[in-house]
Amino acid sequence: MKIIKPKKLMKGDTIGILSISSAIDNKNDLYKSVQFFENEGFKIVLSDNIFDNINGISGSVNSRLKNLHSFFKSDNINAIFCSRGGFGTLKLVNYIDYEFIKKHPKIFVGFSDITNLNAMFYKKSNLLTFYGPMPYVDFVDEIDDYTKKMFFDTLMGNLLLYKASELKIYNEGSARGVLFGGNLSTLASLCGINFIPNKDFILFIEDWHDPTYKIDRMLTQLFNIKQFKDNIKGIILGEFLNIEETQYFNDIFYDIADKLEIPIASGFKISHGKQKMTLPYGIECKFDAKKGEIKILEKIFID
Repeated sequence: MKIIKPKKLMKGDTIGILSISSAIDNKNDLYKSVQFFENEGFKIVLSDNIFDNINGISGSVNSRLKNLHSFFKSDNINAIFCSRGGFGTLKLVNYIDYEFIKKHPKIFVGFSDITNLNAMFYKKSNLLTFYGPMPYVDFVDEIDDYTKKMFFDTLMGNLLLYKASELKIYNEGSARGVLFGGNLSTLASLCGINFIPNKDFILFIEDWHDPTYKIDRMLTQLFNIKQFKDNIKGIILGEFLNIEETQYFNDIFYDIADKLEIPIASGFKISHGKQKMTLPYGIECKFDAKKGEIKILEKIFID
């Protein structure tokens, strides 16, 4: 499978901010994020459903699908940034026209609930996307310098090496594969759908509110899938916020390392926290657990 790559982001490009998951409940914060990107030199288009709210979700399935497809189709939109996560994308994955998405590649960014779309766009459309911060979540007030720099450096093609901030090694070694994963609870919700890469992958995961036993259960659920267990070649741990049973949490990954003999390390700013990496999703990489490095092995963007 040949990955389909977008063009890199450039000053002056038009960004489409798409409501595709939970509803926006503070219009002023959304407009602040619009102002931020305009100040950075970009033009902004908002999806028609940007402020829709049906039971906490940003519109009906048909409305969200229509806006998603229209943003990919539009020649005037260079990049699509999901406004926020939450819940709702799982309701879309069986209705998206993946062949259509495949024919209209462009930058697509989001995290958390957007994991469903990152994973399915890679699996069904062969499209490289980005797991990273979102306008309504991260670009409103007191914007973090690390998050901002990582975001623009990645999307403008200036970053090919990602390093852990506070490295913890569960098992040394290095491995190659495509970067795949995202929010653990969202990824596990895809079980029952054909979403796992057909080639070797390096799993990156993060979460923010689940107790340790649920993390254990979700990982067990994933590893019960033969294709998942056969194709995983390493695990990159982002931040798991609000973990109380740290020994139990550590034992989960020491146990996986012992059984599979794959490199595992934590300390990467892949997170629901304030500081966030922006990672290319579906790109070939080398993960070195001892060094705490993710090295991108191919060009992220087309010329």
